[in-house]
Amino acid sequence: MVDTVRGQVPADQLGTVLMHEHVFVLDEEIRRNYPEFWDEEERVADAIRRLREMVSRGVSTIVDPTVIGLGRDVERVARINAEVDLNIIVATGLYTYDAVPLSLRMLGPGTLLGGEDPLVGMFVKDITEGIAGTGIKAAFLKCAIEEELTPGVERVLNAVAEAHQRTGAPITVHTSPGHRTGLVAQEVLRRSGVDLGQVVIGHSGDTTDTDYLRELVDNGSYLGMDRFGLELLLPTDERVATIAELADAGLADRMVLAHDASCHNSWFPHGLVEESLPNWHFTHIHDAVLPALREAGVTEQQLTTMLVDNPRRYFG
Repeated sequence: MVDTVRGQVPADQLGTVLMHEHVFVLDEEIRRNYPEFWDEEERVADAIRRLREMVSRGVSTIVDPTVIGLGRDVERVARINAEVDLNIIVATGLYTYDAVPLSLRMLGPGTLLGGEDPLVGMFVKDITEGIAGTGIKAAFLKCAIEEELTPGVERVLNAVAEAHQRTGAPITVHTSPGHRTGLVAQEVLRRSGVDLGQVVIGHSGDTTDTDYLRELVDNGSYLGMDRFGLELLLPTDERVATIAELADAGLADRMVLAHDASCHNSWFPHGLVEESLPNWHFTHIHDAVLPALREAGVTEQQLTTMLVDNPRRYFG
């Protein structure tokens, strides 16, 4: 059984899964203190419309890795999910490229006050009891490493590893292929006793370096080919060609697909995504990418493996 916003769902009934999508990415301090940047009813209605459009293409489940640092609000997501027939699987964890939040810097191993890292207890509670008193349980863990392994990033990786050991929840890591930090994350998690077969190395689709990708696979992890539509980082045709090459090499069972899109992302000025990145939305994969993959020689069975079978195994 897999915990979702609407309750538990058998892993074999998740259907077609997009493995890395956000309902919202927000800065909650900005949102609360400068309300001119946010219209709650407008944003909720827009999210319902966008998610319904995704469902119309045959998507049954999205995996939402929005955690602390990205503006997680599962109550708002639950309100939206009540209007959309979609499984939304939410995460626990912490998103940072450098340090932990100031409120945690004096607590935990090696800090002024010492003791057990409070991050571990926070993550475990989200998985075993639920988030913020809602009863909605996280089903996986999320962390990030961008250009380098800072002390703060390593601390989060270690806390995620400990929470994984205590709960069995799988892990997704934001990484930078250009800096090959997927390998760094794998090494830190491996040292902490994580089974790398329960890890998705996120944003692996941002590169055509198949030697790097094969090394990640050889270490046991799934490749998150999860930024379709972000043409500024890598054009769709190059992403398609890379997946087709790996699938032809028998590695479809190590890849999962997604856009890393959102209904609204406060990192970007209103309207910028639609104008500058017109393909970065929830239906791009079904409308354009799957036909392109078929044209490149990827079989229906391989597509099912990436969209249905691999997510089921990851959560199973």
